[in-house]
Amino acid sequence: MGKLVQPPDRAPKGRSYSRRPRRTPSPEGLSWDRDGFDWPNRQASRFVQTARLRWHVQSMGDGPVLLLLHGTGASTHSWRDLAPLLSRSFNIVAADLPGHAFTETPPRDRLSLRGMAREVGELLAALAIEPALVVGHSAGAAIMIRMTLDGIIAPRGLVSLNGALLPFRGLASQFFSPLAKLMALNPLVPRLFAWRASERSSVERLIGNTGSTLDSAGVEFYRRLVSDHRHVAAALAMMANWRLKPLVRDLPNLNCPLLLVAGGTDRAVSSDQAFRVREYLPSATVNYLRGLGHLAHEEQPEKIAQIIIEWASSLNLSPNE
Repeated sequence: MGKLVQPPDRAPKGRSYSRRPRRTPSPEGLSWDRDGFDWPNRQASRFVQTARLRWHVQSMGDGPVLLLLHGTGASTHSWRDLAPLLSRSFNIVAADLPGHAFTETPPRDRLSLRGMAREVGELLAALAIEPALVVGHSAGAAIMIRMTLDGIIAPRGLVSLNGALLPFRGLASQFFSPLAKLMALNPLVPRLFAWRASERSSVERLIGNTGSTLDSAGVEFYRRLVSDHRHVAAALAMMANWRLKPLVRDLPNLNCPLLLVAGGTDRAVSSDQAFRVREYLPSATVNYLRGLGHLAHEEQPEKIAQIIIEWASSLNLSPNE
């Protein structure tokens, strides 16, 4: 069992996210006391030590274990409204991925798809839990499928929210990965990006480019994250080390039921990717959502919760299990 370390204090009641003034980026990175004082669902937070990493984990609710895996550059904050809704039917477990937000950063080679899958597997072993259902957003969807294919987990079902599951095509494939690698290897790039992205207007543009619109609280949490050069460096290293061709090759071997939720206005991962994934895995189900972008689970958490609960019901996954 991993060593559990409780956060130093509890979150204030209510949903105010502006009780302290905005701070400039810290050279030390995010601090739980300073930057996590109003973290969403903070009362569900704890810190878990595995063999290599100290993780920020949130747990809430009772029932079958439902694991939430966020995407590149995000954190547990992205489940701030969805997790409490799902906790009425499930035991929700969510963590900041390695190098993201309040979880420690592993060596660079562990920020690959297979490396991240192994790290999350070690966390689950430390927590002594086996998820019955996994929901992954964007790159988190690739991690959960890799974990399932590699036998790290054996869930009853998988839900991909705008999953980034296929490699770039054409010229983009020759440009973005090498660029990310160059940026990740330059220690000045994450600091420069964090400095430039600390302005709220820059963060609003970044979110707008995903095809989603968030409230002021959502924008603030992303601003806090991208202001941290360590968080930015981990996101860049993930992109530089990400290899999706082996995942695509192995997709036909996935025996676990897969639901592909695709936002119609997603500008980060085109909704047609879900239909292309189904060509590799005809048993997969696609749920197309008109008018929602890449961050659909933050835009309309009630709708996404309903989709997940109905999917679980179709798998005969009872909340009482």
